[in-house]
Formats: sequence, structure tokens, C-alpha cells
Amino acid sequence: MRRLFIGLARAGWLKAALIVGGLTVAGVAVATAQGPAPAAGVQKVRFGGDRLETRIVIDLDRAAAGRMVADGAQDQRIVIGLPNVSVSGDLQGAGQGLVKRWVIDEAAGGARLSLDLGARAEVRRRFLLPPGDGATAYRYVIDLKAIEAPATLPKAQLKPIPVKAAPLRLKRVIVIDAGHGGKDPGSLGATVFEKDVTLAAAKALKARLEKTGRFQVVMIRETDTFVPLEARVQVARRADADLFISLHADSGPDVATRGASVYTLSEKGAERFARVMDKDDWLMKASMPGRDRAVSQILLDLSQRATKNRSAAFAQMLLEKVGAETPLLRRSHRDAGFVVLLAPDVPAVLLEMGFITNVEDERLLSNPTSRDRVVDAVGDAIESYFAPQLRKS
Repeated sequence: MRRLFIGLARAGWLKAALIVGGLTVAGVAVATAQGPAPAAGVQKVRFGGDRLETRIVIDLDRAAAGRMVADGAQDQRIVIGLPNVSVSGDLQGAGQGLVKRWVIDEAAGGARLSLDLGARAEVRRRFLLPPGDGATAYRYVIDLKAIEAPATLPKAQLKPIPVKAAPLRLKRVIVIDAGHGGKDPGSLGATVFEKDVTLAAAKALKARLEKTGRFQVVMIRETDTFVPLEARVQVARRADADLFISLHADSGPDVATRGASVYTLSEKGAERFARVMDKDDWLMKASMPGRDRAVSQILLDLSQRATKNRSAAFAQMLLEKVGAETPLLRRSHRDAGFVVLLAPDVPAVLLEMGFITNVEDERLLSNPTSRDRVVDAVGDAIESYFAPQLRKS
């Protein structure tokens, strides 16, 4: 597993890419309010993206939560309530991408955002970003995704992945990555290679999740084959994954060391994203074909920070469940710059199920019965993580 770790270096492009002010720059529209200037609360509304995916960013002078009032399924008008957000008069303007026009007006106890859509779309995610990285405002972010690809778009701009047909009604997409494989055997225990343990666990987890009928599972590998690290991330992004989990077995010089642990992306690992793009642009090309680089960096920065928060939340839930079936390392939640955790918009964790160099852990992971108990705990964590969303379906 340790060979997955990549050296990291700081890069300053994200701060340089953040654009402020009332301008339209390289395809990111800053909506100019018509009417009275906004009071305390809303500072400005910005748009980015196209008719496949559109991002709306509301700059606020303080933290705020939103609630979905109407999802647009009936009349192509999405309405989101913003309690405790004040606004003086009505703010409105032309939209971009999937949004034809927007209005923020007063509502009981706060404000209300209305988005008139130009095509059928769903709210893919909503989240709040605090000030940071050169931004002084809180940013309430809304991501929209087209339910069906617009026929007027050039074919080159359409993604070769399935398009969800209705909001909150389809299965969550889980990508399972069995670590190592083929010419890369991973760590070696007394009797078994890591690649064989991870593949067996991945297959068991797939069966466990599919049995519920609530998940669509995509496997990185189902046989003893080698898959490059970058390709594993690309598979998750093309599948429009809701969660990526990479299964591994740890190793160490002290055979007495045992226990499971979970890795999420580190701060330095997030910074490595810039170096990856400078090298061959593979992540950028996979997500934003045809878009201006500076625009893409802004959107990806916003996504990446929210994704890290979701990854950390799932990691804690995963440790609680797995810890009931197998010992955990003393510092069980760790962070690193592993390539498989690098996707900026897919929550991802790397689970070390135990130490293959420890006799007890190797026995646990090699035995189907005891290994399945750990796998069931992973499945329980995934179900718990998505339970609020699945209840709405």
C-alpha cells in the first residue's frame, strides 16, 4: 500500500485563480443585482458552467443554511429558502447554463432564491464554504445537473456516462477499488498477497450492497488485473460516483502492529491537484471539456473543499462500524496524498482493513467468515451514510 503515497509540493494557483468583483471573466458570470443594493446578508450571486452542469454561488457576509422548497420537477422552477438571511428588496438577474433567470426576494424569516430553468435539471448537491484561500465571504453553493442532455449541444460536450432520470429516486453509485492487482501484488503476509485479500473483500462488499437494492456498484477490478492509479479515479468520475472506497491491507516492520485505519485526502494532497493538472491535465479534461482553465480551477476548488468534508464525515462513520468488528489503530483516522483520493468531486476513503504482516489480522482477512464481518460493517457504514437521502426516494 505504501507505494501509493506521492510526494507533495505547495502550489499557489488556486489563490491566484479566485476572481472577485462585478465582472464576467472567462465564462464565469457575476450576476449584477437590479434594484436596491443588498443589505447585510447577500453580497452577490455568481454562475459558472454550461447546460449540462451549472454552479450557483451566493456570497454571504455570514454563515447560513438553506432548505429545499421546490425541486423544479413539476414546473422547472427550483426554490430554496434561506432562513435568517436578510435582503432589501428583490435581487434578480439573468442566469447562465441551466438557469434562465434568478430572483432572491424576502420570505418569512429570511430570503428565498428562485431559479427558472431552461431545461429539466436536478439539484445535485448544496453546501456552505467558509471564508478562505483569498475569499472573504461565506459561499452557499448549489450544483445543478441536467436530467437529460440538451440536444442542441455539440456531441463532443456530452459525457459518455449514464444520466440520472429523476432527482433522489435512483440508486446511489458506489465505486469499490480492490487495491493493487496483477503485476502489483501489494504487501505480502505469511501466506497471502494483499491483492488477493482486497479483491475477495471487494467482491463480498459488492454482493452485500447489491442485496439491499439501494446501490449501483461499480468495480475497479473483478479479476487479478493491474489498473493504473489515475485510471481508478477516472472510472469513479465517469460513473458519476456518490462514493469511492479503496480497500487495502497494511504492512509494517513490527509484526505485533495490528488494526484497521481510514485515510482521507490531506491538505497537501489537495494541493497536489495543481501538479497533476500541470503534468497532463487528465482530471481537468475528464470533468470540464472546453472550459477555460481559470474558470475550471475556481469550480474545482469549491468542489474539492466540500468533498473533503463529506469524505471525513463518512470516514468517522466507517471507523465506528468497522471498529466494532476488528481492532483499530490508535490514530485510526489519517490523511495522505494518495492518488485514488484525488478526485475533487467524489467523496473518497482508503480503508486499511488490518495489517497483513500481523498473524492475527492476516488470519482475520484470509478467512471468509471473519472477513465478511468486516465487510458487513463497511456496508452498514455506507447504508448509514446515505440513509437520509435514501429515505427521500
